[in-house]
Amino acid sequence: MPSEKITNSVDALALSRSREHLCTAQEYKYSNRATLVLRPPPLLDMAFKSLLSFASIAAFLAGANAALTRRVACPDGKNTATNAACCQLFAVRDDIQQNLFHGGQCTAEAHESLRLTFHDAIAISPAMEAKGQFGGGGADGSIAIFSDIETAFHPNIGLDEIVALQKPFVARHNLSHADFIHFAGAIGASNCAGAPQLSAFVGRKDATQPAPDGLVPEPFHTPDQIFDRLADASQGEFDPILTVWLLTAHTVAAANDVDPTKSGLPFDSTPNLWDTQFFIETQLRGTLFPGKGGNQGEVESPLAGEIRLQSDHTIARDSRTACEWQSFVNNQEKAQAMFQFVFHDLSILGQDINSLVDCTEVVPIPAPPQGQAHLPAGLTMNDIEQACAETPFPTLPTDPGPRTSVAPVVKPAVAKA
Repeated sequence: MPSEKITNSVDALALSRSREHLCTAQEYKYSNRATLVLRPPPLLDMAFKSLLSFASIAAFLAGANAALTRRVACPDGKNTATNAACCQLFAVRDDIQQNLFHGGQCTAEAHESLRLTFHDAIAISPAMEAKGQFGGGGADGSIAIFSDIETAFHPNIGLDEIVALQKPFVARHNLSHADFIHFAGAIGASNCAGAPQLSAFVGRKDATQPAPDGLVPEPFHTPDQIFDRLADASQGEFDPILTVWLLTAHTVAAANDVDPTKSGLPFDSTPNLWDTQFFIETQLRGTLFPGKGGNQGEVESPLAGEIRLQSDHTIARDSRTACEWQSFVNNQEKAQAMFQFVFHDLSILGQDINSLVDCTEVVPIPAPPQGQAHLPAGLTMNDIEQACAETPFPTLPTDPGPRTSVAPVVKPAVAKA
Protein backbone atom coordinates (compact mmCIF):
# COMPACT_ATOMS: atom_id res chain seq x y z
CA MET A 1 0.00 0.00 0.00
CA PRO A 2 1.61 3.32 -1.03
CA SER A 3 2.36 5.85 1.69
CA GLU A 4 3.02 9.57 1.79
CA LYS A 5 6.69 10.39 1.85
CA ILE A 6 7.90 11.91 5.10
CA THR A 7 9.88 15.12 4.98
CA ASN A 8 11.23 15.45 8.51
CA SER A 9 12.22 13.23 11.40
CA VAL A 10 9.43 14.42 13.69
CA ASP A 11 6.83 13.34 11.12
CA ALA A 12 8.57 9.99 10.78
CA LEU A 13 8.48 9.38 14.50
CA ALA A 14 4.92 10.59 14.80
CA LEU A 15 3.93 7.83 12.38
CA SER A 16 5.99 5.13 14.05
CA ARG A 17 4.08 2.24 15.54
CA SER A 18 3.16 2.22 19.22
CA ARG A 19 2.96 -1.59 19.32
CA GLU A 20 -0.75 -1.21 18.66
CA HIS A 21 -0.47 -1.30 14.90
CA LEU A 22 1.96 -1.85 12.07
CA CYS A 23 3.36 1.00 10.02
CA THR A 24 4.97 0.49 6.66
CA ALA A 25 8.63 0.86 5.87
CA GLN A 26 7.74 3.57 3.39
CA GLU A 27 6.62 5.81 6.26
CA TYR A 28 10.25 5.97 7.34
CA LYS A 29 11.52 7.20 3.99
CA TYR A 30 12.43 10.64 2.82
CA SER A 31 12.58 9.68 -0.84
CA ASN A 32 12.34 6.62 -3.07
CA ARG A 33 15.86 5.52 -2.22
CA ALA A 34 16.83 7.39 0.92
CA THR A 35 16.20 7.39 4.64
CA LEU A 36 17.59 9.66 7.31
CA VAL A 37 21.10 8.48 6.59
CA LEU A 38 21.24 9.88 3.07
CA ARG A 39 20.74 13.49 4.10
CA PRO A 40 23.84 15.74 4.15
CA PRO A 41 25.83 15.02 7.34
CA PRO A 42 24.75 18.14 9.36
CA LEU A 43 21.08 17.51 8.62
CA LEU A 44 21.56 13.81 9.27
CA ASP A 45 23.02 14.47 12.67
CA MET A 46 20.28 16.94 13.55
CA ALA A 47 17.51 14.71 12.17
CA PHE A 48 18.71 11.58 13.92
CA LYS A 49 19.16 13.42 17.22
CA SER A 50 15.65 14.86 16.84
CA LEU A 51 14.38 11.37 16.15
CA LEU A 52 16.07 10.02 19.25
CA SER A 53 14.86 12.96 21.36
CA PHE A 54 11.32 12.31 20.21
CA ALA A 55 11.78 8.64 20.97
CA SER A 56 13.06 9.51 24.44
CA ILE A 57 10.01 11.68 25.10
CA ALA A 58 7.75 8.90 23.82
CA ALA A 59 9.52 6.39 26.06
CA PHE A 60 9.14 8.72 29.05
CA LEU A 61 5.44 9.17 28.38
CA ALA A 62 5.01 5.44 27.91
CA GLY A 63 6.78 4.86 31.21
CA ALA A 64 4.60 7.40 32.95
CA ASN A 65 1.52 5.75 31.49
CA ALA A 66 2.76 2.34 32.62
CA ALA A 67 3.25 3.69 36.12
CA LEU A 68 -0.41 4.72 36.18
CA THR A 69 -1.57 1.39 34.75
CA ARG A 70 -2.87 -1.06 37.28
CA ARG A 71 -0.57 -4.07 37.45
CA VAL A 72 -1.58 -7.66 38.01
CA ALA A 73 0.04 -9.73 40.74
CA CYS A 74 1.40 -12.92 39.17
CA PRO A 75 0.74 -16.35 40.74
CA ASP A 76 4.46 -16.76 41.55
CA GLY A 77 4.05 -14.20 44.31
CA LYS A 78 7.05 -12.12 43.25
CA ASN A 79 6.32 -10.59 39.84
CA THR A 80 3.68 -8.22 38.53
CA ALA A 81 2.64 -7.54 34.95
CA THR A 82 0.44 -5.17 33.00
CA ASN A 83 -1.44 -8.20 31.67
CA ALA A 84 -1.97 -11.53 33.39
CA ALA A 85 -1.09 -13.34 30.15
CA CYS A 86 2.51 -12.19 30.61
CA CYS A 87 2.92 -13.80 34.04
CA GLN A 88 3.82 -17.21 32.59
CA LEU A 89 6.83 -15.70 30.80
CA PHE A 90 8.73 -14.85 33.98
CA ALA A 91 9.27 -18.53 34.73
CA VAL A 92 10.15 -19.24 31.09
CA ARG A 93 12.66 -16.39 31.09
CA ASP A 94 14.37 -17.53 34.28
CA ASP A 95 14.52 -21.13 33.09
CA ILE A 96 16.06 -20.44 29.68
CA GLN A 97 18.45 -17.86 31.08
CA GLN A 98 19.83 -20.42 33.50
CA ASN A 99 19.56 -23.62 31.52
CA LEU A 100 19.77 -22.61 27.85
CA PHE A 101 21.81 -19.39 27.93
CA HIS A 102 24.16 -20.43 30.74
CA GLY A 103 23.23 -17.84 33.30
CA GLY A 104 22.33 -15.12 30.82
CA GLN A 105 25.32 -15.12 28.46
CA CYS A 106 25.62 -14.09 24.82
CA THR A 107 26.60 -17.60 23.79
CA ALA A 108 26.12 -19.62 20.61
CA GLU A 109 22.71 -20.69 21.90
CA ALA A 110 21.67 -17.04 22.19
CA HIS A 111 22.95 -16.36 18.65
CA GLU A 112 21.14 -19.37 17.21
CA SER A 113 17.91 -18.54 19.04
CA LEU A 114 17.92 -15.11 17.40
CA ARG A 115 18.71 -16.67 14.02
CA LEU A 116 15.81 -19.09 14.47
CA THR A 117 13.32 -16.21 14.75
CA PHE A 118 14.18 -15.02 11.24
CA HIS A 119 14.09 -18.47 9.66
CA ASP A 120 10.70 -19.14 11.22
CA ALA A 121 9.07 -15.78 10.49
CA ILE A 122 10.33 -15.08 6.97
CA ALA A 123 8.78 -18.31 5.65
CA ILE A 124 5.61 -16.66 4.41
CA SER A 125 4.63 -15.66 0.88
CA PRO A 126 1.50 -13.66 0.06
CA ALA A 127 2.53 -14.00 -3.59
CA MET A 128 2.12 -17.76 -3.37
CA GLU A 129 -1.20 -17.36 -1.55
CA ALA A 130 -2.42 -15.09 -4.38
CA LYS A 131 -1.78 -18.00 -6.76
CA GLY A 132 -3.84 -20.36 -4.63
CA GLN A 133 -0.81 -22.07 -3.06
CA PHE A 134 -0.01 -22.36 0.63
CA GLY A 135 2.69 -19.77 1.33
CA GLY A 136 3.64 -20.54 4.90
CA GLY A 137 2.43 -18.96 8.12
CA GLY A 138 5.28 -16.65 9.07
CA ALA A 139 6.00 -16.40 12.80
CA ASP A 140 4.00 -19.52 13.58
CA GLY A 141 6.60 -21.92 14.98
CA SER A 142 6.44 -24.24 11.98
CA ILE A 143 10.21 -24.69 11.92
CA ALA A 144 9.99 -26.36 15.36
CA ILE A 145 6.62 -28.09 15.00
CA PHE A 146 7.66 -29.66 11.68
CA SER A 147 11.39 -29.66 12.40
CA ASP A 148 12.04 -32.95 10.59
CA ILE A 149 10.88 -31.25 7.39
CA GLU A 150 11.94 -27.61 7.70
CA THR A 151 15.38 -28.02 9.29
CA ALA A 152 16.25 -30.21 6.29
CA PHE A 153 15.73 -27.23 3.95
CA HIS A 154 19.13 -26.03 2.75
CA PRO A 155 19.08 -22.53 4.32
CA ASN A 156 17.99 -24.04 7.66
CA ILE A 157 20.83 -26.54 7.93
CA GLY A 158 22.23 -26.49 11.46
CA LEU A 159 19.09 -25.12 13.10
CA ASP A 160 18.01 -28.62 14.12
CA GLU A 161 20.36 -28.27 17.10
CA ILE A 162 18.78 -25.17 18.62
CA VAL A 163 15.29 -26.48 17.84
CA ALA A 164 16.11 -29.68 19.74
CA LEU A 165 17.54 -27.71 22.66
CA GLN A 166 14.44 -25.53 22.90
CA LYS A 167 11.80 -28.26 22.69
CA PRO A 168 12.03 -29.44 26.34
CA PHE A 169 11.47 -25.86 27.52
CA VAL A 170 8.40 -25.51 25.31
CA ALA A 171 6.95 -28.72 26.74
CA ARG A 172 7.79 -27.83 30.33
CA HIS A 173 6.13 -24.43 30.22
CA ASN A 174 3.15 -25.27 28.00
CA LEU A 175 3.89 -22.32 25.73
CA SER A 176 3.13 -22.33 22.03
CA HIS A 177 6.08 -23.03 19.76
CA ALA A 178 5.52 -19.74 17.95
CA ASP A 179 5.55 -17.66 21.12
CA PHE A 180 8.52 -19.54 22.56
CA ILE A 181 10.75 -19.16 19.50
CA HIS A 182 10.34 -15.41 19.35
CA PHE A 183 10.50 -14.92 23.11
CA ALA A 184 13.70 -16.97 23.32
CA GLY A 185 15.20 -14.91 20.50
CA ALA A 186 14.44 -11.68 22.37
CA ILE A 187 15.87 -13.06 25.62
CA GLY A 188 18.98 -14.39 23.90
CA ALA A 189 19.67 -11.01 22.30
CA SER A 190 19.23 -9.28 25.66
CA ASN A 191 22.32 -11.12 26.91
CA CYS A 192 24.52 -9.32 24.37
CA ALA A 193 25.87 -6.02 25.69
CA GLY A 194 24.70 -3.09 23.58
CA ALA A 195 21.61 -4.85 22.19
CA PRO A 196 18.17 -3.24 22.13
CA GLN A 197 15.33 -4.55 24.26
CA LEU A 198 13.34 -6.60 21.74
CA SER A 199 9.59 -7.08 21.61
CA ALA A 200 7.86 -10.09 23.09
CA PHE A 201 4.27 -11.13 22.43
CA VAL A 202 2.04 -14.03 23.44
CA GLY A 203 -1.04 -15.28 21.66
CA ARG A 204 0.35 -16.37 18.29
CA LYS A 205 -1.37 -19.22 16.50
CA ASP A 206 0.84 -22.25 15.99
CA ALA A 207 1.34 -23.72 12.52
CA THR A 208 -0.82 -26.58 11.31
CA GLN A 209 1.40 -27.44 8.36
CA PRO A 210 5.03 -26.91 7.39
CA ALA A 211 6.14 -23.90 5.40
CA PRO A 212 7.13 -24.65 1.81
CA ASP A 213 10.80 -24.80 0.88
CA GLY A 214 12.46 -21.90 -0.90
CA LEU A 215 11.24 -19.02 1.29
CA VAL A 216 14.38 -18.43 3.38
CA PRO A 217 17.12 -16.40 1.65
CA GLU A 218 20.49 -18.07 1.08
CA PRO A 219 23.95 -16.45 1.45
CA PHE A 220 24.62 -17.06 -2.26
CA HIS A 221 21.48 -15.23 -3.39
CA THR A 222 21.82 -11.94 -5.22
CA PRO A 223 20.65 -8.68 -3.63
CA ASP A 224 17.67 -8.64 -5.99
CA GLN A 225 16.64 -12.14 -4.91
CA ILE A 226 16.91 -11.22 -1.24
CA PHE A 227 15.14 -7.88 -1.61
CA ASP A 228 12.31 -9.50 -3.56
CA ARG A 229 11.92 -12.32 -1.04
CA LEU A 230 11.78 -10.00 1.98
CA ALA A 231 9.40 -7.62 0.23
CA ASP A 232 7.07 -10.51 -0.55
CA ALA A 233 7.16 -11.83 3.01
CA SER A 234 6.33 -8.42 4.48
CA GLN A 235 3.91 -7.23 1.79
CA GLY A 236 6.35 -4.54 0.76
CA GLU A 237 7.50 -3.33 4.17
CA PHE A 238 10.96 -4.94 4.20
CA ASP A 239 12.49 -3.02 1.33
CA PRO A 240 16.27 -2.81 0.66
CA ILE A 241 16.74 -0.26 3.46
CA LEU A 242 14.96 -2.37 6.06
CA THR A 243 16.85 -5.41 4.81
CA VAL A 244 20.00 -3.67 6.02
CA TRP A 245 18.33 -3.06 9.37
CA LEU A 246 17.50 -6.76 9.68
CA LEU A 247 21.11 -7.68 8.94
CA THR A 248 22.19 -5.85 12.09
CA ALA A 249 21.58 -9.23 13.79
CA HIS A 250 24.80 -10.46 12.17
CA THR A 251 26.71 -8.44 14.75
CA VAL A 252 26.12 -11.40 17.11
CA ALA A 253 26.27 -14.29 14.68
CA ALA A 254 28.47 -17.10 13.47
CA ALA A 255 28.25 -19.64 10.65
CA ASN A 256 28.37 -23.36 11.34
CA ASP A 257 27.70 -24.90 7.95
CA VAL A 258 28.81 -22.53 5.17
CA ASP A 259 32.31 -24.00 5.43
CA PRO A 260 31.87 -27.72 6.22
CA THR A 261 35.39 -27.87 7.66
CA LYS A 262 34.83 -25.13 10.25
CA SER A 263 32.09 -24.25 12.72
CA GLY A 264 31.35 -21.21 14.85
CA LEU A 265 32.93 -18.78 12.39
CA PRO A 266 31.96 -15.22 13.46
CA PHE A 267 30.83 -12.52 11.04
CA ASP A 268 32.85 -9.88 12.89
CA SER A 269 35.59 -9.71 15.52
CA THR A 270 33.21 -9.07 18.44
CA PRO A 271 30.50 -11.76 18.12
CA ASN A 272 29.40 -11.45 21.75
CA LEU A 273 28.78 -7.69 21.57
CA TRP A 274 25.94 -5.85 19.85
CA ASP A 275 28.04 -3.17 18.19
CA THR A 276 28.76 -1.82 14.73
CA GLN A 277 31.90 -3.82 13.95
CA PHE A 278 29.95 -6.01 11.53
CA PHE A 279 29.22 -2.98 9.34
CA ILE A 280 32.85 -1.88 9.50
CA GLU A 281 34.48 -5.21 8.81
CA THR A 282 32.27 -6.10 5.85
CA GLN A 283 33.66 -2.97 4.16
CA LEU A 284 37.28 -4.08 4.62
CA ARG A 285 39.02 -5.66 1.65
CA GLY A 286 38.84 -9.44 1.82
CA THR A 287 42.14 -11.27 1.61
CA LEU A 288 41.65 -14.80 2.94
CA PHE A 289 39.25 -17.56 3.90
CA PRO A 290 38.97 -18.92 7.45
CA GLY A 291 38.97 -22.49 6.09
CA LYS A 292 39.52 -24.15 2.76
CA GLY A 293 37.55 -21.54 0.76
CA GLY A 294 35.60 -22.06 -2.41
CA ASN A 295 32.34 -22.61 -0.53
CA GLN A 296 29.01 -21.56 -2.00
CA GLY A 297 27.88 -18.30 -0.40
CA GLU A 298 31.31 -17.34 0.99
CA VAL A 299 33.76 -14.66 -0.12
CA GLU A 300 37.13 -13.64 1.28
CA SER A 301 37.22 -11.92 4.66
CA PRO A 302 39.79 -9.49 6.07
CA LEU A 303 40.66 -11.40 9.26
CA ALA A 304 41.83 -14.89 10.10
CA GLY A 305 38.97 -16.83 11.65
CA GLU A 306 36.25 -14.49 10.36
CA ILE A 307 33.78 -15.55 7.67
CA ARG A 308 32.08 -13.22 5.20
CA LEU A 309 28.85 -14.18 3.52
CA GLN A 310 28.52 -13.35 -0.15
CA SER A 311 25.12 -11.78 0.54
CA ASP A 312 26.51 -9.43 3.21
CA HIS A 313 29.38 -8.48 0.90
CA THR A 314 27.15 -7.64 -2.05
CA ILE A 315 24.44 -5.80 -0.12
CA ALA A 316 27.13 -3.68 1.57
CA ARG A 317 28.32 -2.65 -1.91
CA ASP A 318 25.00 -2.40 -3.76
CA SER A 319 24.18 1.17 -4.85
CA ARG A 320 20.71 0.89 -3.27
CA THR A 321 22.01 0.00 0.16
CA ALA A 322 25.69 1.00 0.41
CA CYS A 323 25.06 4.37 2.07
CA GLU A 324 22.52 2.90 4.47
CA TRP A 325 25.04 0.20 5.35
CA GLN A 326 27.77 2.76 5.96
CA SER A 327 25.44 4.86 8.12
CA PHE A 328 25.55 2.19 10.83
CA VAL A 329 29.32 2.57 11.26
CA ASN A 330 30.02 3.98 14.73
CA ASN A 331 26.29 4.62 15.19
CA GLN A 332 25.35 2.44 18.14
CA GLU A 333 22.01 4.13 18.73
CA LYS A 334 20.92 3.38 15.18
CA ALA A 335 22.12 -0.22 15.43
CA GLN A 336 19.82 -0.60 18.42
CA ALA A 337 16.77 1.41 17.32
CA MET A 338 16.46 0.14 13.75
CA PHE A 339 16.75 -3.53 14.66
CA GLN A 340 14.32 -3.06 17.52
CA PHE A 341 11.82 -1.73 14.98
CA VAL A 342 12.23 -4.45 12.37
CA PHE A 343 12.31 -7.29 14.91
CA HIS A 344 8.95 -6.14 16.23
CA ASP A 345 7.45 -6.47 12.76
CA LEU A 346 9.36 -9.62 11.82
CA SER A 347 8.17 -11.41 14.95
CA ILE A 348 4.49 -10.97 14.09
CA LEU A 349 4.53 -11.77 10.36
CA GLY A 350 1.44 -13.79 9.54
CA GLN A 351 -0.19 -13.02 12.89
CA ASP A 352 -2.98 -10.63 13.87
CA ILE A 353 -1.37 -8.10 16.20
CA ASN A 354 -4.78 -7.23 17.64
CA SER A 355 -5.01 -10.74 19.10
CA LEU A 356 -1.55 -10.60 20.71
CA VAL A 357 -0.53 -9.40 24.16
CA ASP A 358 2.60 -7.25 24.42
CA CYS A 359 4.87 -8.70 27.12
CA THR A 360 8.05 -6.80 26.28
CA GLU A 361 8.33 -5.79 29.94
CA VAL A 362 9.48 -9.34 30.72
CA VAL A 363 12.54 -9.00 28.45
CA PRO A 364 15.60 -7.78 30.41
CA ILE A 365 17.13 -4.46 29.44
CA PRO A 366 20.53 -5.37 27.97
CA ALA A 367 23.83 -4.17 29.39
CA PRO A 368 25.18 -0.94 27.82
CA PRO A 369 27.52 -1.05 24.82
CA GLN A 370 31.17 -1.90 25.34
CA GLY A 371 34.21 -0.53 23.56
CA GLN A 372 34.32 1.83 20.60
CA ALA A 373 34.09 1.44 16.85
CA HIS A 374 37.52 0.69 15.43
CA LEU A 375 39.56 -0.91 12.69
CA PRO A 376 40.99 -4.28 13.72
CA ALA A 377 44.70 -4.30 14.55
CA GLY A 378 46.91 -4.53 11.50
CA LEU A 379 44.47 -2.75 9.17
CA THR A 380 44.12 0.89 8.14
CA MET A 381 41.65 3.16 6.40
CA ASN A 382 43.37 2.18 3.15
CA ASP A 383 41.83 -1.27 3.55
CA ILE A 384 38.30 0.14 3.38
CA GLU A 385 36.46 -0.52 0.12
CA GLN A 386 34.41 2.66 -0.19
CA ALA A 387 30.96 1.82 -1.55
CA CYS A 388 28.76 4.79 -0.63
CA ALA A 389 29.11 7.43 -3.35
CA GLU A 390 27.56 10.21 -1.28
CA THR A 391 29.57 10.44 1.95
CA PRO A 392 33.09 9.38 2.90
CA PHE A 393 33.62 6.42 5.19
CA PRO A 394 34.00 7.58 8.81
CA THR A 395 37.57 7.85 10.04
CA LEU A 396 38.20 5.25 12.74
CA PRO A 397 41.11 4.46 15.07
CA THR A 398 43.05 1.23 14.63
CA ASP A 399 43.48 -1.19 17.50
CA PRO A 400 47.13 -1.54 18.56
CA GLY A 401 49.04 -4.79 18.50
CA PRO A 402 49.50 -7.65 16.03
CA ARG A 403 46.97 -8.26 13.29
CA THR A 404 43.61 -9.34 14.71
CA SER A 405 42.52 -12.96 14.42
CA VAL A 406 39.06 -14.10 15.47
CA ALA A 407 38.36 -17.09 17.69
CA PRO A 408 35.42 -19.36 16.84
CA VAL A 409 32.19 -19.21 18.82
CA VAL A 410 32.25 -22.47 20.74
CA LYS A 411 29.04 -24.08 21.93
CA PRO A 412 29.38 -24.83 25.65
CA ALA A 413 27.68 -27.89 27.07
CA VAL A 414 24.02 -27.14 27.69
CA ALA A 415 22.70 -27.88 31.14
CA LYS A 416 20.24 -30.74 31.15
CA ALA A 417 16.74 -29.38 30.64
